[in-house]
This record gives sequence, C-alpha cells and structure tokens, in this order.
Amino acid sequence: MKKLLESFVAAFSMYSRIPMPHILWSEDSMKYAMCFFPLVGAVIGALEYLWFMPYRYGHIGVILYAAVAVVIPVLISGGIHLDGFLDTADALSSWREKEERLRILKDSHVGAYAVIWACVLFILAFGAASEIRAENIMPLCLIFMLSRTFSAFAVVSGLFPKANPDGTLAVFSDNAAKKTVRIVCVIYLIVISLLLWFSGRLTGMAVLAAGMLAFLLYRHVSLKYFGGTTGDLAGFFVTYSELLMLAAGVLITL
Repeated sequence: MKKLLESFVAAFSMYSRIPMPHILWSEDSMKYAMCFFPLVGAVIGALEYLWFMPYRYGHIGVILYAAVAVVIPVLISGGIHLDGFLDTADALSSWREKEERLRILKDSHVGAYAVIWACVLFILAFGAASEIRAENIMPLCLIFMLSRTFSAFAVVSGLFPKANPDGTLAVFSDNAAKKTVRIVCVIYLIVISLLLWFSGRLTGMAVLAAGMLAFLLYRHVSLKYFGGTTGDLAGFFVTYSELLMLAAGVLITL
C-alpha cells in the first residue's frame, strides 16, 4: 500500500501542479507511477466538464469558455507536455540528422518554429473548443485520460526504444513494474472505450479512432526521426493527440 501511495504522489508531482505531499524519489516510488499518470487526465477532464456548465446554461460566452477550456490542461499539468511539444517542433522543423534533432530536444532555448507551432496549436484548439456542445462534452472530456493512457502504455510496451537511455522517460520505464502497468493501461483503455461509446456513440468512436491514429503516428515519428522516444516526444504526443481527438470529436458532429 505504501508503494502505491508513493507512486500516486510521484505521478501527480511529476505530471501535474496539484499540491502533493513531499516524498523521496526512489525506485519504489516510480514502480507504479505510470498506473496513476492517466488519473491526472481524469482530473483535467472533470474540471473541463465543470467549466462547461456555466457556458451550457448561458452564464458565460463562447469566447471566454473556449479560452479557459484550452488553458485548463496547461495549468493543471504545469506545461510539462507543452514543453515537450515545443522542443519537438523545433527538432522536427530543423530537418537535420537524427543526432542533431536529439541535441535540439535537450536545448533549453526556444526556437522560432516552437513559437510558430505553439500559436498554431492554441488557435486550432481554441477554434475546436468553441464548437463543443452539450451532446459531445462527455466524450471530449475523456481525451485527457485517453492520451495519458496511451502515453503510459508506450513507456512500458516495448514498442518504443529509448532514444536517450539517461533521460527521464527511460528512468521511469526502467523502474516501472512493466507487466502490472501494461495490465492497468489495458484496463483503462477498455473502460475509456466503453465510456466513449455510451457517452456519445459517434463522437466517442471518432475520439478513439483519432487517439489510435495519433499513437501510431507517435511511434512512426519517434522511430524514423529520433531512433526512439524521449520525455519530450512523449509530451509532444500527449499535446498533439489531444488536439487531434478534440478536432475529430467536434468535426464528426458538425
């Protein structure tokens, strides 16, 4: 029980800005951390649903609703995944060799392409959020848990070589109880898929299909351009997969 509690705190301390008790980072605290990573997405989804209520009942306008809806995931995560998205955008836009792309991922400076793609990301997310309606809010709130479930599964699946053996993602992967985390992620995927189906048939299936497509694209990009995945690439995946799932869920019902 102590190991599970430490892993829970480790996951929320690493991947959110939700206040957590202080713990010492150790192999034990990271062992089941990936099991709890998707729960950060569940918190974000719950907040998104609560924020939708004043918009649904006409207390706020669509611009304010969409703006805050786009910012909620960044505020809760502390921007950790967005940071990976920006670094990856710079690396991919450089069109350099693999070694140079990996070097750019480690560079703390923000390049022009990162700024450009951040603007594109937020503009598209704002536009998609402004089209959310009551009939598709529930499945769209599940995208944050789904993206993190796919991301956690990638860490322990064996499908993604580690491009940086000394990086944060590799440390979490090496110390994870892989079999247990894989089982938990599969259970999450089954439960989320059922919730997507029952909460919004067409929207839910569009979200699930977009999430699976994003996962396959994540693997392709990681292997082809970087020789494997890193923490930055994992953040890139969480960020763009959420936009892709949001767009798919909204567009299918327009």
